[in-house]
Amino acid sequence: MKRKVNAIWNGNGADGKGYLTTQSGAIENMPYNFKSRFENEDGRLGTNPEELIASALSGCFNMKLAFVLNEEDYEPEKLETNALLSFEDGAITNIHLELMGLVPNIEESNFKKLAEVARENCPISGALNCRITLNASLVR
Repeated sequence: MKRKVNAIWNGNGADGKGYLTTQSGAIENMPYNFKSRFENEDGRLGTNPEELIASALSGCFNMKLAFVLNEEDYEPEKLETNALLSFEDGAITNIHLELMGLVPNIEESNFKKLAEVARENCPISGALNCRITLNASLVR
């Protein structure tokens, strides 16, 4: 499998602007710039690479966990993961995942164990050079 993304940047680092487009069309000419990356806390001016990495990780993790649960004969009804990425001194230092799962007939300790397996074996986790932490809990 191969995936293609097109990134265009026009201008210098501080005043320039860019656009991202994915092969699938899910993202098409999504704007990004200095302000959307470094100054835009509410996220209304476009995206940024760090936000996309956090999105990729949380989405990949949820899918990997679903497969891990299936291998143990559990059928998750819902897996919801929020990712908080920390960017310090020009580097991604940590991504913290907050997982809430609705999985019938599983003990919380086993759910947490399987969530750790998914975190350790998620393809996106393996591609990242930062600490990835996880807090997992079940919804009853």
